[in-house]
Amino acid sequence: MGTHGRLSGSLVVGPRRHDEGVRRLLASFEAVPRGEPVRLAKTTSNLFRPRASSSSHGLDTTGLTRVVSVDPDARTADVQGMCTYEDLVDATLPYGLMPYVVPQLKTITLGGAVTGLGIESSSFRLGLPHESVLEMDILTGTGEIVTARPDGTVREQALFRGFPNSYGSLGYAVRLRIALEPVMRYVELRHVRFDSLAALADGLGRISESGTYDDEVVDFLDGVVFSADESYLTLGRRTDEPGPVSDYTGVRDKQAIYYRSIRHGGPAGSVVRDRLTTRDYLWRWDTDWFWCSRAFGVQNPGIRRWWPQQLLRSSAYWKIIGLDHRYDLGNRIGALKGEGPRERVVQDVEVTIDRTEEFLEWFLREVPIEPLWVCPLRLRERTPAPTPNGRTASDRPWPLYPLSPDTTYVNIGFWSSAPVEPGSAEGAWNRRIEEEVSRLGGHKSLYSEVFYSREEFDQLYGGEHAAGLKSEFDPDGRFSTLYDKAVGAR
Repeated sequence: MGTHGRLSGSLVVGPRRHDEGVRRLLASFEAVPRGEPVRLAKTTSNLFRPRASSSSHGLDTTGLTRVVSVDPDARTADVQGMCTYEDLVDATLPYGLMPYVVPQLKTITLGGAVTGLGIESSSFRLGLPHESVLEMDILTGTGEIVTARPDGTVREQALFRGFPNSYGSLGYAVRLRIALEPVMRYVELRHVRFDSLAALADGLGRISESGTYDDEVVDFLDGVVFSADESYLTLGRRTDEPGPVSDYTGVRDKQAIYYRSIRHGGPAGSVVRDRLTTRDYLWRWDTDWFWCSRAFGVQNPGIRRWWPQQLLRSSAYWKIIGLDHRYDLGNRIGALKGEGPRERVVQDVEVTIDRTEEFLEWFLREVPIEPLWVCPLRLRERTPAPTPNGRTASDRPWPLYPLSPDTTYVNIGFWSSAPVEPGSAEGAWNRRIEEEVSRLGGHKSLYSEVFYSREEFDQLYGGEHAAGLKSEFDPDGRFSTLYDKAVGAR
């Protein structure tokens, strides 16, 4: 089993050290004066929207960054809320297990993916990260740690259902017990070419429903749209069959870039195969942050040759992004080259499979950004969400991001910038995209800039239900509301 990844070692801390971390967290919560906002004491973030300036009294989560335990027989893990997926994967792969859904970037934390949502190529069969959670300890605004379970008391169930997409407005996950699934040593890939958006959307729908393509099982499914007449679906199959593997981590070949390996010049329907170790497959996008490393010049062969291999990862690019946020470096450099200002357009949206072609056509016609990432999603959970008083508030199982069961959605990700048009309003490109997504009945993730009105925001993200949870679990408003976190901080 050790061939799946490095041994867990210090990544697993055990219950005693976990309890010590919880005590430090609670002490830091008590130290925040009444009336001051309560925030995490952290200097890094996977958010692309502005964060409010941190209070001097932040929550101490330094003792909550590891795996508590792994139970290979039950196929579960107890994980601290601030544990990164990189550490979580390295703790579970030696047992031949992985989390159901592993978001694409190594520094995303499990607690962050549950409270802020996440998605990956297993989502068409396993849903979203929070759907693998069996129970979680949550520090609420009252200073109480509530163990939220899907089969607990009505109050516990309400918090369990309402926590996903709450972004810290109800509290922070301290410990999460998650289900794991078996893996094999390798993932064999098929990159299938499509010459029309209609064919691509049809392929996404059919494979999501059947879990197969050309009589082969599909365990992982995502894709890339380079243009209206060139797109690809990547179909992954778990296997122990021996064979050569590619490397896109920069260890063996610094010039190998994963997204470029997907493209090929064959006709529609043609297939190119590849193979990766399971660990390398899970982090195939992290080395170049999908294709975003090109903005830093890292895909230039000359620069890449001298770029340290250990810095070929998303966490290094995040530091550059942090400097850009602070000093507006991109626009300053552009001005020196005679270029006008640009608007950051970094978003993930979800539309139903029947509106996917329409949205892609609109985007490629109206927005000067490419490529686009596509990833299908189907919820696993179908249980309606209760309120703390026991009434059923929604026919959707996760009311703060109310997707419908038995429906295939497609996540479409685009992460770049577009030129600011003279006289345009702040966030003009992002506003246009929001309007089109709403017109098509979709949603967007809240990790980046948001421009919805309060009324539309409430309609999309839980509204009265979110307010009811807030009054129950944070009656004194120690944490910012979801609207203030997503929109008010702008």
